[in-house]
Amino acid sequence: MVADKGKKPKVGDKNDQENDEQIDGELVLTIEKLQEIQDELEKINEKASDEVLEVEQKYNEVRKPVYDKRSDIIKSIPDFWLTAFLSHPVLSDLLNEEDQKIFKHLTSIEVEDFKDMKSGYSISFNFSPNPYFEDTKLTKTFTFLDEGTTKITSTPIKWKEGMGVPNGVAHEKNGNKRPHEEDSFFGWFSETQQKEEMEEIHDEVAEIIKEDLWTNPLTYFNNDADEEEFEGDEEENGSEDDDEEDEQEEDE
Repeated sequence: MVADKGKKPKVGDKNDQENDEQIDGELVLTIEKLQEIQDELEKINEKASDEVLEVEQKYNEVRKPVYDKRSDIIKSIPDFWLTAFLSHPVLSDLLNEEDQKIFKHLTSIEVEDFKDMKSGYSISFNFSPNPYFEDTKLTKTFTFLDEGTTKITSTPIKWKEGMGVPNGVAHEKNGNKRPHEEDSFFGWFSETQQKEEMEEIHDEVAEIIKEDLWTNPLTYFNNDADEEEFEGDEEENGSEDDDEEDEQEEDE
C-alpha cells in the first residue's frame, strides 16, 4: 500500500489565497491613504481653531468697555442680579432664603477670560459692604494646565462673627442660623478649596454663569418682569369679568 503523502492544494484554492492577500494589501494601503487625509484635515482644523481663538480674543478686548458700561447701568437697578438669578431655571434652585438676603448686596458680576483664552477664566461677584462677610469681591478661577488638569482656586469667604459656616456647623446669631454650606450658593466657592486639581472637571454652575447668564442677563431679569405683568393682567381681566357679571345681574 502506498503511503498517503497528504492532499496537494488545488490550483483554485491557491489562487483564492493570493487574491485575498492582494485584497488585504490594497485595503491596508487604502486605510493608510485615508489616515493621511484625516491627518491633513486635523491640521486644518487646528489652524482654524487657532485663528478663531485669535479673533475671539480680539473681540474680547472690544467687548470689555461695553460690558463695563452695562455694569454701570445695572448698578442703578435694584436687585438686578438677584432677580436674574431667581428667574433662571437652574440658578434659581441654588439660592436659599439667606442667600437671597446676601444677594441684595450684590452689585456686579464679572466674567473674564485669561489673555490666552485656552488658559482659563475667572468669575467674580462684587458686593457692597454688608453684615454677612468682610469681602467685597469673591472670585472663582479656573486654570487649564498643560497636562490636561484644571486648577481651581477661590476667595476664602471671611464671614463676620455668627454668620459663617465653618466645618459645616452653623453659628447662631439673634436666633438665626446660617444654612450648611452644601445648601447655600456660597458653598460653590468653598468646595473648590478642597480639590484644587482635577481631571475632566465639569462645573455646571460656572458654565451657566459664563455662557448663559453673563452674556445676556436682561433676558432673565425681563422674564421676572414679564411674569409680574402677566399676573397683573390676569388679575385686571378677572376684575373686569366680575364687574361684567355684576352688571348683568343688576340688569336681570
